Amino acid sequence: MDDAHEPSITLHPHSHRVQAVIDGTRLANTTRAIELRERGYPPRQYLPRDDVRMDLLTPSETVTHCPLKGDASYFSFGERKDVAWSYERPLEELKGIAMRVVFYGAECE
Repeated sequence: MDDAHEPSITLHPHSHRVQAVIDGTRLANTTRAIELRERGYPPRQYLPRDDVRMDLLTPSETVTHCPLKGDASYFSFGERKDVAWSYERPLEELKGIAMRVVFYGAECE
């Protein structure tokens, strides 16, 4: 199947360790990520909130809309604005990413 016939977004659960560290503070550490692959964008690791230090993140006023995923809300860490985002209620076909958190530059080990 060529790229034109593949879905533009696919989800891939995996057990690789994924961590998010900002300014030396580990904000997430999980082996339960879901990798979202979207044509034209780098893969993103969607992390369960149970494995994210939500107590260190503050909700931002930023909201964006993706026609393929829905509305994303953002989180800040200290003075660093919008370091992560989440789809609280994604479109039905992507409900597997609901309430998960994505960090810019989350690292896989």
